[in-house]
Amino acid sequence: MKALLYATDYSKSSVSALQSAYSLSRDLGTRLVITHVFNYPKVLGMEGLDVRPLLEINPFKLHRSELEKFCNECLGSKWESPNILLEPVQHNSVPNGIISKAEEYRAQLILVGTKGKSGIEEMILGSTTKKLIEKAPCPVVAIPMDMKPRTIRTIVYATDFEEEDIHAIQKLLEITQPLKAKIKVVHISAKQEYAGDLLMEWFKEMLHSKVDYQDLAFELLFSEDVFSTLQGYLGEVNADVVAMLERERKGFSNKWFHNDLVKRMEEYGQVILISFNEHNHQTLYF
Repeated sequence: MKALLYATDYSKSSVSALQSAYSLSRDLGTRLVITHVFNYPKVLGMEGLDVRPLLEINPFKLHRSELEKFCNECLGSKWESPNILLEPVQHNSVPNGIISKAEEYRAQLILVGTKGKSGIEEMILGSTTKKLIEKAPCPVVAIPMDMKPRTIRTIVYATDFEEEDIHAIQKLLEITQPLKAKIKVVHISAKQEYAGDLLMEWFKEMLHSKVDYQDLAFELLFSEDVFSTLQGYLGEVNADVVAMLERERKGFSNKWFHNDLVKRMEEYGQVILISFNEHNHQTLYF
């Protein structure tokens, strides 16, 4: 059975994220693996010694108990299902601990919550999420705090008209096809980018040659203010999810989400973000 991996730190932002992860796994018909990464703290003066017996007795049992308590608070008895697994993991690196579980269960998605007013900044620039996006074997889903669980009906994919975008959209469709969601592919072009309409036609032709999906639409918008136009478009189409491909070189994340735009994006915070990585999107677990 396919699996989604949800990672929690027990923070307030994790509550709605877990509820959304549960709702998505139910709609997709997948297993939901819930994990928490813990590590043994260092004890001053006992470096080099095994202090685990002094700190915890059966730590995995203790941390599973904490996961059970958290799931009871967030999901009630719904978590007591054969399709929901509680898997604490011991690791000295939170991102690597999460990734190890994703690899073990061949997860389709890793889901995490974002925190408070700085949620979008943490989503894009926070060290844990950033490392997950860079290293994870699957897309990373960032869920804003206080977002209520919802059925995903409309997904916006923001494209830069690159071949990697086509591969990412193929994978996005493989994930979301059971949801029968609308996919809207959008590019926001500066007015001086006169070739935008030609690039969109090329991109449409390339994508249609690769995928057969009925509810796939394309939109080319012209604006010097990329952020405001994106924000307005997400509201106009009532988007539930925005998806993008993270790149190391020039491209979407650098163009759209550099620091001055991040602060403004925080004010929106009403949409789930799915981040693909250009290095792993062709070798994902499907």
